[in-house]
Amino acid sequence: MTTQQGLENVKSPSISASVTPSVISQSNHPIRVHDLDQEALKVLYRLRDTGFKGYLVGGGVRDLYMGKRPKDFDISTNARPGQLRKLFRNSRTIGRRFRLVQVYFHGGKIIEVSTLRSQSEYDINGVEKVLPSNNTFGTPVEDAFRRDLTINALFYEIEHNTIIDYVGGVQDIDEGVIRFVGEPERRVTRDPVRMMRAIRHAARNDFRIEENTWKAITRNRDKLDLCPPSRIRDELLKDLTSGSSEPWARIALKSGLFFTLFPFYKGVILQQSNSGRGDEVLSLLRVVDRLYNTSKGDVRIDLPDYFLLAVLLVPWAENRFDLPDQRLKGPAHYKLSRKIRAELDKVLGERYNLKRMAKEAMTTLLVNLSTFYQFGSKNNWPKWLRNKSYFSDCFRFFRVVSEAKGGPVVDDDLFRIHRAVGRQGSNGYKNNSSKGRKGVRPAFADNKKGVFGLRGR
Repeated sequence: MTTQQGLENVKSPSISASVTPSVISQSNHPIRVHDLDQEALKVLYRLRDTGFKGYLVGGGVRDLYMGKRPKDFDISTNARPGQLRKLFRNSRTIGRRFRLVQVYFHGGKIIEVSTLRSQSEYDINGVEKVLPSNNTFGTPVEDAFRRDLTINALFYEIEHNTIIDYVGGVQDIDEGVIRFVGEPERRVTRDPVRMMRAIRHAARNDFRIEENTWKAITRNRDKLDLCPPSRIRDELLKDLTSGSSEPWARIALKSGLFFTLFPFYKGVILQQSNSGRGDEVLSLLRVVDRLYNTSKGDVRIDLPDYFLLAVLLVPWAENRFDLPDQRLKGPAHYKLSRKIRAELDKVLGERYNLKRMAKEAMTTLLVNLSTFYQFGSKNNWPKWLRNKSYFSDCFRFFRVVSEAKGGPVVDDDLFRIHRAVGRQGSNGYKNNSSKGRKGVRPAFADNKKGVFGLRGR
């Protein structure tokens, strides 16, 4: 049985266990041990030295194979959470249904370690059957077949520096293909968010979506409405901050998934009189991508979540409220502000579980767009406007919208955040948590005097 045949026929753990993996030797793949994060290597070596199996998994293997620097280095092992806690005293356990162990290192760096999982969803033959309580931990092959995409289901092991591939993921990377693991209809029915992930990785890597995977997305796109709003919001923000939001939007528009996420855009983009609104969305996201892709070295670009969502809403707001042609003063400005705020509650508030402050900030950006166009065309900002608390935020917003419409290029200095000097968070930037330790994170000293300033012996 070939790997791909095994992929098509997987229905149960017994069948998946019969799949013979492709083992790619070090001479036939580009990943080298020195490419791995040093802390991830420490975890892998500790697991190996204590008799456990440990693998670098998921996106980390995919990115390294493609010559990219992974954002995260996640590890899976046959060790149970309790055993991991004993091995790594600088750790804590998170999660309820399935426990993960976070291992902490100096500088606030975190390596997540999970126990290999079983193919729980393949054990269900009927829609209403309940998973057995012991159906949690599994084998590498079971863990691979429960992952979303073939390119995310690869394992890298340090003993022989090989890639272990149960699902044809290496071939799909080589050919630039996005493919669901297993039967596409079944996978998106079990978890509709997988459709968003398929589009995300196609956009980020300029891959094509395999035919059966594409058909499953277009047929089941409305099932996203069954997912928790906060989960969809978090996945959406990953797409908007990826630096590939424009190609993401192109694929989402083509598949119709965009209109599942934003049904209020149907009457804006699909109407013949508004045929250019879709291009406006793409132009705005192109500016956002350009800004994010200037992050390098000791600086990064940061656009707040509410800012990104407001950018995405500009064509809709212009169509709905006749922006930016409005000339508003006094009561009229306040009245339109409340009208926009009420509409945001309808179209986004409940759907994405947005906080009140986020909706108010988005309202401020949109309602003041007309005022900024009025004075921005003359590059003459009156003192009363410059003294407003919202001037800086609205000015940045105006510049992004203006560039998307053919105006001057936004200076990325408006959005830069410099990398912190000294202690850093898990994302490589300053950890802004203020007073004291929170939760149960292990404490580390930044110098040789020991913890809490006590000199070590």
